[in-house]
Amino acid sequence: MTISEGDSTTFAYTGRLDDGTVFDTSRADVAEEVGLAAEQPERTFEPLSVEVGTGQLIEGLEDALVGLEAGAETTVEVPPERGYGEYTDERLTEYDRETFDEAIPEDDVAEGMVVQTQQGGVGDVVHVDAETVRVDFNHELAGEILEFEIEILDVE
Repeated sequence: MTISEGDSTTFAYTGRLDDGTVFDTSRADVAEEVGLAAEQPERTFEPLSVEVGTGQLIEGLEDALVGLEAGAETTVEVPPERGYGEYTDERLTEYDRETFDEAIPEDDVAEGMVVQTQQGGVGDVVHVDAETVRVDFNHELAGEILEFEIEILDVE
């Protein structure tokens, strides 16, 4: 049975950047080998089950599943526009430090800190000084070409 929209599928994957760096995987052995298991000790690295066509995955990966069948193994390249989007300076937001401190009552705002807006936006604090706080709301993989090795384990 080949995968089409509406089907449930379970697959194993490893995601790499174009320089070969593994940024995510469902394979425990790969996670252990590249250090993801140590970075994310609470995570269980196991195959992913999704309903195709429901937007649970980035567009390029979801589209790549369509037409595959159980047992298929393939490598898919996903450009930024079909992954996490292009990196844009418009997603860098600068806040007045006093206003930021009132909105997000953290004791020690620091670069590298992750913050969430009232609207649900998640960003990384990339600059802090006495007058301003700059937050980058680009996804960490924005602008990246992603490569996924996928193996279809089951189709229903």
